Order: sequence, then structure tokens, then C-alpha cells
Amino acid sequence: MGAQDTVATVEGDRQSVPGDSPAPSSADRKLLIDGRLVTAERSFPSVNPATGEEIGHAPDAGIDEAQAAIAAARRAFDTTDWSTNVELRIRCLDQLHQALVDHAEELRDLTIAEVGATRALTHGPQLDEPIGIVRYYADVLRTYPMSEDLGEIESRGMQHHRWVEKEAAGVVGAIIAYNYPNQLALAKLPPALAAGCTVVLKAAPDTPLITLALGELIANHTDFPPGVVNVLSSSDPAVGAALTTSPDVDAITFTGSTATGRKIMAAASETVKRVFLELGGKSAVIMLDDADFTMASMFAAFSMVTHAGQGCALTSRLLVPKTHHDQIVELIAANFANVRHGDPADPKTYMGPLINERQRDKVDGMVQRAVAAGATLVTGGQRLDPGYFYAPTLLTNVDPDSEIAQEEIFGPVLVVIGFDDDDDAVRIANNSIYGLAGAVFSADQDRALTVARQIRAGSFSINGGNYFAADSPFGGFKQSGVGREMGVAGLEEFLERKTYAVPVAGGAA
Repeated sequence: MGAQDTVATVEGDRQSVPGDSPAPSSADRKLLIDGRLVTAERSFPSVNPATGEEIGHAPDAGIDEAQAAIAAARRAFDTTDWSTNVELRIRCLDQLHQALVDHAEELRDLTIAEVGATRALTHGPQLDEPIGIVRYYADVLRTYPMSEDLGEIESRGMQHHRWVEKEAAGVVGAIIAYNYPNQLALAKLPPALAAGCTVVLKAAPDTPLITLALGELIANHTDFPPGVVNVLSSSDPAVGAALTTSPDVDAITFTGSTATGRKIMAAASETVKRVFLELGGKSAVIMLDDADFTMASMFAAFSMVTHAGQGCALTSRLLVPKTHHDQIVELIAANFANVRHGDPADPKTYMGPLINERQRDKVDGMVQRAVAAGATLVTGGQRLDPGYFYAPTLLTNVDPDSEIAQEEIFGPVLVVIGFDDDDDAVRIANNSIYGLAGAVFSADQDRALTVARQIRAGSFSINGGNYFAADSPFGGFKQSGVGREMGVAGLEEFLERKTYAVPVAGGAA
């Protein structure tokens, strides 16, 4: 069956935005391909992780839909003025920002229901802050210099004037994870679009509805030309593989596990694509012996259970001075006891559920294996019902080389490792294939910075400082990724540079 057959059901003039449904629980969405809202032959359910109940169905795109989306993005890049029309790009980004603002409450309810994000988090990195990313890149594009003068050089007895022009990298395949779908989609789409690229965005199969809602807003409330933005949802890994191997896709931006990132990098090498990877983390928070342990313990505990630990940059290893180990463990345990879990829609809830039973099984399996290997379970380590909740878990007597200390858990589990001195803390923190983020606490900021600068990680918090914002480049060292998202650096990931030279008339040396 061809692409025309499987993408034949087209949305009419009705504005199919999130608010059209009486409630997020009844939301069924559509793909966005070549400017049209379409269905697929099959669909798959989306489940509320706080209850385990279905909340809607997403179209299950296959290879035909993926190829149609890629072809649309290729045509839009090659045959329209999108890549050169800066004013059009600014206008479309402004419209997208306004549409997101206008429909924020519907998007908020859907994010809570599908992602399991707490209401408080949607007022930060789960929704409101990502909406601001769109405005940021529209503003950057207003002033960003798309050319650079290099002056003149003498060569072969003549003077030559040179300059650099920046142009879009081409068609971008954007593949996102389930944990912060609004943040991830809006950290990829706006900079790519601002650069003049066209995009095929693939939603995470666990959270398709919220990403498809973004596509519907683009279709109904913006002037993006057909094919510039395409949004797919699919349960078939072959759809993502099609993006990474297609010769018509020039760049891949992916957020997810390091294991999958390695496969994407290998697959993309056949066509020598640009590859931007935001992958796993096993970040460390270090409490030096002069730190305010009460404040640092609150940071370590409550940051670790943010979104039930489903964050790649969360500091899941707690490094403490051996001389203060027991004191700090007691503080962490007391903070964990005060974490309120439950209905994410309740403003008083601090921690929501894990995304599904499979992820909860993974987290619990790692905890149980750690205990069997000799770690001490201080608190937590059990499933909480209904839904896919897992208790905030604290483990001590952890071997720095063990599975629980080396592998990403993606759950509300904090492991405590003791160190002898600052050099020992740095050694343990760097004992990881990952290098995404980190944190350090000390009464002496210069001492804290000395430690932070020795740790190979892309972002670092000093005494609780927040580095994450639309204008801050974010990405990792080592196997935590390649490239940077957000900030001007995020825009430049999607730009090529072309150097020109002309002989200067009358410029003989």
C-alpha cells in the first residue's frame, strides 16, 4: 500500500486543537504531513501512567507515512524560499509561540494526563519554559548575523576579499524521548526552523498525543508552508530508522538512551549525516566537607525525585565526605519521607509516576540487584499503586563500579558513595562513561569551582545554581552526547558555513 492510501484521511477546516476535546482523556490526534492533518491505517493507545488507563489513541505511522513526511520536507527545503526567507521564519515562529500561549491550559492538562508530569512541573520545564524557547529563537533570528566578513588576503600576487555566509543544513529528522516531550520537541524544532531547515519530528511512543497536539497547532494557527514541519507518531522502530538512514535527511537530532544513540550514529554514518545526540547521564552531586549539609541534602533529595527521577541530567550519585556520611544519609532519608506522591493534577503533589510498568520493572530490578550485591536499602525500594509509582529510594554502601552506580536508572533512586578528599571526589565523579551534568556544594565558591572544573560534564550547578534556560547551551561530554541544544549554539548546530572569495579589482600586490 502506498503513501497516498495510508495518509488519505485529511482534516478539513475544523481547528483540531487540544481544546476541541471535552477533556484530555478523550483526545485522539492526527499526524501532520505536508501541511495536512491525516490518519493512519492503525492506531495505538496512550496510557495515563498515574492510573494505567487509556486516555486516547495516536495514529501508528508506518514506513509509507515516514517516507511521505521525508519527501514533503525535502520538497519544502529544495523548492520553496523557506530556507532564505528570514521574515517568513520569524513570523511563523511568532505565530507558533502565540498559539502555544493561547492553548497552554489544554496542553497543560494533556501533559499531566499523558506524561505523568505534576502540575507544578508544567509551570516550569514540562511546558511553560519550553514555550519560551520558541520566543527566544524568534528573537535570536531577528539579530543573528548570517554572514561574516573575513577581510582580504594576498595570494598569487593579488588581493582577495573573503566572507562567510551561513545557510540551513537541510532536512532534519528530530526524534524525542518521553520524559519531557514539550521541552525536547521545542528545543529541536525552533532552532532548526530558525536556521531555515525543514523538519520531520517523531514523537515518543509513550507520549504521542502531546507532540501531535503541537503539530495540530502548527497546521491550524501558523503560516508554516506545507512540508516545513511534519509530525509523526509510531510504535514501529522502523520509522525512526527510516529517518536515520534516508539520503533525503541531512541531519538527525535525537534525545534518548546512549545505547540507541550509538545505533543512530552508526546508521547515519552510511549517508554521513550530521548527528546531534542528547543521551544518558549518571551525574554526581558532591558535598564537600564545608558545605551546608541541610541545604545540600534538600537539593540532592528533591531534585532526584523530580518527575520520578526521569531526567537525564539528574544527579543520581551523591558523593559525601566519609566523615559526614551518616549525618547526610539521615538528612536525605528525612527529605524523602516528606515527598508527596500521587495524582499529578493535584497542585500539592511533588512526585508523579514512572512512565509505564516496563520502566518500573527496570528500576525495581536494578534496586533489588544492588541490595543483593551488598548495598544497603535505607528507604524506599517498593512499588506504589495505583499506576506506575515507585517510592523514593536511598541506597548506601554502594560500590562505585557497580551497576547501580554506573548505569542510568531513570527512576527516583539516589545512591550514596563516600570519598576521602576533594581529589577522591573528582576521581569518583569522573568514573563514568557519561558526562552530562553535575553539582557541587561548598562554603567556598572558589573551592567548588576548582572541583567543578576538573569534572568532565557539559553543565554544572554550584551551590544550587540553575543553569537550564533557553539561552544556555545544554549537552554532554563523553557518551552523554554530541552537540548542544538551546542557546545560540543550538541554532548553529543547524547551520552550514560557506566561504566565498573574489579578487579585488586593482588589488595586485
